[in-house]
Amino acid sequence: MPTDAFDPWSPAFVADPYPAYAALRDEAPVQYCAPTGQWLVSRHADVSALLRDRRLGRTHTHRFTHEEFGRPAPDPAHEPFHTLNDHGLLDLEGPDHTRIRRLVSKAFTPRTVEALRPAVRRLAGGLVDGLLADGGGDLIARVAEPLPVAVIAEMLGIPESDRHQLRPWSADITGMFELNPSEETARRAVTASLEFSAYLRELIRRRRADPGTDLISALVAAAEDGQVLSEQETVSTCVLLLNAGHEATVNTTGNGWLALLRNPGELARLRADVDALLPTAVEELMRYDTPLQMFERWVLDDIEVAGTHIPRGAEVALLFGSANRDPARFADPDRLDLGRTDNPHLTFGAGIHFCLGAPLARLELTESYGALLRRAPGLRLVREPEWRPGYVIRGLEELMVEI
Repeated sequence: MPTDAFDPWSPAFVADPYPAYAALRDEAPVQYCAPTGQWLVSRHADVSALLRDRRLGRTHTHRFTHEEFGRPAPDPAHEPFHTLNDHGLLDLEGPDHTRIRRLVSKAFTPRTVEALRPAVRRLAGGLVDGLLADGGGDLIARVAEPLPVAVIAEMLGIPESDRHQLRPWSADITGMFELNPSEETARRAVTASLEFSAYLRELIRRRRADPGTDLISALVAAAEDGQVLSEQETVSTCVLLLNAGHEATVNTTGNGWLALLRNPGELARLRADVDALLPTAVEELMRYDTPLQMFERWVLDDIEVAGTHIPRGAEVALLFGSANRDPARFADPDRLDLGRTDNPHLTFGAGIHFCLGAPLARLELTESYGALLRRAPGLRLVREPEWRPGYVIRGLEELMVEI
């Protein structure tokens, strides 16, 4: 069975899940996976359609109780994590999602984001210059992580002296998005949820008393103007923006540079014409080694996918990494082609939960790749990296390079 090869807890699978995806697409494009308790959906057309299908949802509690839906209620000990997570845009549905997204989206319009380009370019250049001065180092710790954290923290108005806490909190919270997280993972997520929430509530209190030009001040003002944003929704929205605003960008940078260094012909092609090729290169790197490999949805009403009946109450696992390598949609999908123009990858999702920060992510990636390509033309890999154990949010432990 193709699902035998789908082993998200195996380091070998995490390092290269693409052969298993090919088997799933060819032999069982919709397949129940007993170890994860999910229906795996692996073809681009099906994943794309289900992302837009309102018979599926990120949550079921807007329509059913846990008992009605046939699912156990969350462990009460994990309540701080679920309270934080369930009030964020990613897991909201219906009017609540629309209301909050409308308020937050003003900060992420293409025009608003483009105004950030000079600041992002300066920050990326400074980080790359620091790497150059040392003759190399861990590209993830030195460039990939600090850039998006600094940008989203600046947008929200997080003081620079507090930003060192953001990445550890984020890592502990997002551990719960992995498959079958351990009780230790849950404990760390609960602790981080409590600490992060308490920090943001105090920051909100200060912004309410002394507003600034940052996004937290804008959200507080919106709530006070009667646009019905509760304090919990404000806290959850800020956490989601901080987490989603850097986790995927960090991994796209690391995974992308590993792909470039493993494909020297394409890297030389990009270096020879950075300005012309960089926009399509960024899209191709997001497609080629997707940072978010799986996106889960609950089945709210019975559906049929590729001739397979999936009942209400089931969970589907939309395999973004597989969809982005589907030969039915992408010519020669296992080849890195930095000039690929027909590239409807699903890295940012689709439908009402399409990534709100997509314009910002593209800007950050363009500037960080551009700075490294222009300022470090001799960049090379020191040693083969190891992958972090997580599968859903897939990235490298480190990427050691020399100049």
